[in-house]
Amino acid sequence: MHRASLDGRVAIITGASRGIGAAIARHMIDRGAAVVLASRKQEALDALAAELGDRALAVACHSGRPADVATLFTRAIDRFGRVDVLVNNSGTNPHNAPMLDADWSVWDKTFDVNLKGYFDATRRLVAHLRERKSPGAIINVASVFAELGAPGQGIYAMTKAGIVSMTRTLAHELGAHGIRVNAVAPGLIETRFSEAATSDPAFRDRVLARTALKRLGRPEDVAGAVGFLASDEASYITGTVVRVDGGWTAC
Repeated sequence: MHRASLDGRVAIITGASRGIGAAIARHMIDRGAAVVLASRKQEALDALAAELGDRALAVACHSGRPADVATLFTRAIDRFGRVDVLVNNSGTNPHNAPMLDADWSVWDKTFDVNLKGYFDATRRLVAHLRERKSPGAIINVASVFAELGAPGQGIYAMTKAGIVSMTRTLAHELGAHGIRVNAVAPGLIETRFSEAATSDPAFRDRVLARTALKRLGRPEDVAGAVGFLASDEASYITGTVVRVDGGWTAC
């Protein structure tokens, strides 16, 4: 089967230490890219970088802290000379309860990481690409909850809706510069992040009953979509949201 090439590209991937982010990193390495792995814990990143080899750089970065994001880009450019692709994948969801029960600290933490962090990293990549007069690709990891009601997940879902809106607006604003901006919207993917949901048999059965493919998603399912959107095979695709949900939102 033909696979989209990423030969020679340099990609920053946030939330890269495990789950979807780690699968994206493996996928991109396999297709010829160099990757800069970012998340909060250096030790977990170092383990993945050791697995991936010389084309991987591990940089501890809290995506909700602008100083950390600035350092991430500096180290990426120092090591590889440039950045071509940004995958905004970091995320947090500390409030699993009705929206109105959330205090401001939960609100602020979720928005800082899930939305402001995406915007900050995007702005830094765009400045870098414009300086180089180079095209590039940004892929934002959203969620199917961006366009659905999400009882018990409302604060998280609001940030994901913001990501979709940001994706579509920036696609228009940056298209003339050759910078493409797209998003993927995963459904229920089996990761540690979603373990509270996937380990609940009743919830799992409800999801599977509605899912056309009758299985939960795997991180590799999302990685394939991200890799395609980062590649030249998606050169005329921007401002779109690819649902990676096994058909869950199709009915």
